[in-house]
Amino acid sequence: MRIAIVGGHGKVALQLHPLLVGAGHIPVALVRDEAYADELRGLGAEVRLLDIENSEAADFATAFTGCEAVVFTAGGGPDGNIERKQTVDLEGSLKSIHGARETGISRFVQVSAIGVDSLPAPERGQVWRAYVEAKRDADAALRASDLDWTIIRPGRLTDGAATGRVALGPDAARGDVTRADVAAVLAAVLDEDATIGRQWNLVGGDTPIPEAITRAATA
Repeated sequence: MRIAIVGGHGKVALQLHPLLVGAGHIPVALVRDEAYADELRGLGAEVRLLDIENSEAADFATAFTGCEAVVFTAGGGPDGNIERKQTVDLEGSLKSIHGARETGISRFVQVSAIGVDSLPAPERGQVWRAYVEAKRDADAALRASDLDWTIIRPGRLTDGAATGRVALGPDAARGDVTRADVAAVLAAVLDEDATIGRQWNLVGGDTPIPEAITRAATA
C-alpha cells in the first residue's frame, strides 16, 4: 500500500517509515517544510508538502491522492499553546478524515493518547486540558466516521530502543512506551483487518507485539 503519514517528520513517523518500507509498503510523508525531504527519502519515504495548520480539507484530499491508507501521527504535544492543540490535534485529524473520504480511502489509523476520555486535574493547567480535549474529540470524530479506523492511545512516550514487547488493550494501565514500539504497533495494525473498529491503550509490557495484537483483537 501507499500510506499517507500525516505528521511525517514527527518522532514516531521517523521510526515508522522504514518499518513500512520493510513490510513492502510505500510511506508518503506529509510535511510542511521541504528541508525535511532528503532525510525522509533516505528512510524510504515519498515526500509531499502539507501544512496541517494552514491547509484546508481539500488540500488534505489532494495530498492523499494515490494513497490507500492514512496514518495520523501529528500532534501539537502537551506543551505549547492552546490554539495549536485545536489546529493540529483536532482540526488536523478532522481534515484528514475528510480528505480520506474525499479520495476514497477507507483505512485510517490514528495516534491519540492514553486517558483522554477523562479530564485532567485542574493543576495540570489549561494547555494540557486543551491537548486532552483535542485528542478526545478527534477520536470521537473518527469513531463516528464510516472509515475503517483503528485508534492507538500510547502512554508517556520515550526515546528508548524498541523492545518489541507491549501491553495493548482498552484497559491497559498508564505507563511509558518507546516511540519505536509505537511505530511497530502502527505498522502491524495496518495490515490486520481484525484491528478495524478497535481503540486500544498502548504501553510497555511483556507481550510480543504480534501476540499482543492478536490477544487484543480477539478479546
